[in-house]
Amino acid sequence: MAKFNKFGNFICKYRVAIIVIAILLIIPSIIGINATRINYDILTYLPNNVETIKGQNILSEEFDMGSYSILLVGKEMTPKDVLKMEDKIKEIDCVDKVVGVYDILGTSIPIEMLPEDIQEKISADGETPIIVTFKSGIGDDDTLQAIEDIRSIAREQCMVSGMSATSQDIKELLNSEMSLYVVIAVVLCILVLTIALDSYSIPFFLLGSIGIAILYNMGTNVILGEISYITKAIATVLQLGVTMDFSIFLYHSYQSEKKKSNNIYEAMSNAISNTLSSVVGSSLTTIAGFLALCTMQLTIGKDIGLVMAKGVLIGLVCVVTVLPAALLVFDKFIEKTSHKEILPSFIHLKDFVIKHYKAAIVIFLLLLIPAMYGNNNVNVYYNLNKSLPDKLASVPANRELSEKFNIVSMQIALVDKNLSDNTVNNMLDEIESLDGVEWSISKSKVIDTGLPNEMISDDIKSIFESDKYQMIMINSTYETATDEENALVDKIDNIIKKYDSNAILSGEAPLMKDLVEIADTDFNSVNLTSIAIIFILMIFVFKSPTIPVILVAIIEFAIFLNMSCTCYTNTTIPFVASIVIGTIQLGATVDYAILMTNKYLEGRILGKDKKEAAGYALDNSMKSIIVSASCFFAATCGVSIISKIDMVGSICTLISRGALISMIVVITILPAFLMVFDKLICRTTKSTRKADIKY
Repeated sequence: MAKFNKFGNFICKYRVAIIVIAILLIIPSIIGINATRINYDILTYLPNNVETIKGQNILSEEFDMGSYSILLVGKEMTPKDVLKMEDKIKEIDCVDKVVGVYDILGTSIPIEMLPEDIQEKISADGETPIIVTFKSGIGDDDTLQAIEDIRSIAREQCMVSGMSATSQDIKELLNSEMSLYVVIAVVLCILVLTIALDSYSIPFFLLGSIGIAILYNMGTNVILGEISYITKAIATVLQLGVTMDFSIFLYHSYQSEKKKSNNIYEAMSNAISNTLSSVVGSSLTTIAGFLALCTMQLTIGKDIGLVMAKGVLIGLVCVVTVLPAALLVFDKFIEKTSHKEILPSFIHLKDFVIKHYKAAIVIFLLLLIPAMYGNNNVNVYYNLNKSLPDKLASVPANRELSEKFNIVSMQIALVDKNLSDNTVNNMLDEIESLDGVEWSISKSKVIDTGLPNEMISDDIKSIFESDKYQMIMINSTYETATDEENALVDKIDNIIKKYDSNAILSGEAPLMKDLVEIADTDFNSVNLTSIAIIFILMIFVFKSPTIPVILVAIIEFAIFLNMSCTCYTNTTIPFVASIVIGTIQLGATVDYAILMTNKYLEGRILGKDKKEAAGYALDNSMKSIIVSASCFFAATCGVSIISKIDMVGSICTLISRGALISMIVVITILPAFLMVFDKLICRTTKSTRKADIKY
């Protein structure tokens, strides 16, 4: 405590300098934000030791094929126009190869002269496909710029499909929505804080200090090199919601200390000391909850976890430095804008909770089984393209490719270069006999088309062959990440390994299959890890073996209720949302339970019986919990409503709803648990064991 007082005195003494430094640090933060790369390809977060990722690396290194896109050329373009367009596309920096029908046939042979089965594959309603390969990866900056350049060259005459086109569309959509996320979150938080606090200006100071912390956090992401678009979308509003209760606590403590002292600097020094001693424990549990995401095999968890853990720490530092300095400098202005608190005292709610605490236990028991069932039966999807709005250019392009050419999901097999054409063709005959396989193409099949060998350019042949490998493209009519497609991937993998034990199956469909399997493993492991870490931390915070059990059980029950809402409303959510929400809700809202429990123990130590202690706990924590949860809800609900990217919207929907559910559960059910298990808690907790507790 003495160290905290010295720190508080230091902040008070150098308040103006702190504000000046804080403002100056915004400049490098903005530079850092602009220098941080945003990753729009979620498949890059698969672990490097996965075979499909090794396959992607081979495609990039051996074939100069980091990614590819299929262009659908409209019937209004003549063969000569198509070839001219291809020449322009070839000039784009990261484009490796551009191959279309007319590169093989030339402009003199009509498509109608080809066999009917070949015509169906290369032309539909006058549209023909062109494959463009890129040297860079699906979501690399060069690839995304190339997509833009291709669209600029092709204009309305050509549709660009593929995962890179989708990534570029997501980039544009997110950039157009980001500022709106922040504006709505700030406006709703101002509304909540104006109602909850006693000054019209104080919401701006609280949000200002958090805004600076957010800029620092996002600016320091440059150290990580890059962050995912999901992290970019949710980190700002999540940090705002999670760290707001630190700011509110300091302001309330400052107002309380001012009543005891005429010296605002002494009052602020004490408020800083009180804040640090009170919120360090809860902030550690929040940080630990986010760090638990780093244990995911899918490294997007590490991406979100590190950014948010860093954000909580930076937020706490700004709350005890920048915010106190600003409150002291503008103290008179804040006083002039004061008003009566609009938020009620909730006395009737407190009395109701205490009077009916046994009923709360019964309700908990009645809801537990359906909540657990709902939590375990949430419907998730893995094909992220399905959730994108139709207005994105890639969505109708992908749909057209699927409907007219039956090109739905692609698998790429890499086999030994020395396999004979006859062996490869036998392997492909076996693969094409499988249900769901539409066609396959390889160097051997191009040669076997009946076209004279001299008509097939070296450029086309080089697509399928490197120094070590032959590449085979296999098209499936099943959608990626479905049970049917995943089973098909296994069958094809078994076939190619029968002919070449070192063969590798890669491409979109196998990558998505790995994503499904790893995500399912991560769902269980990350939740167990976060529970274990927070449980251990709370043992040290409370010096009790029983309180952590109760608090984790309460918040996990709130998480089950939140997820079961998704189940019983028959809502399907993206897989990432289902993985991260449990850890985020646990880490972010366990603070409510810690605050309530601390006040209950304090009441018991002061000599109150269990009902009086519960009343004391509710009196001294309920308003703070309601305000904090309401701000958390306000910061995220706007994003959940307006975001057209379902990955982002679903996560924010779960977070905002989870904040309210955790608030209700902590206010109504936790006091009941504390009263029911009062003797056990008091006898196994160090602080109450030493006190003269009456039962």
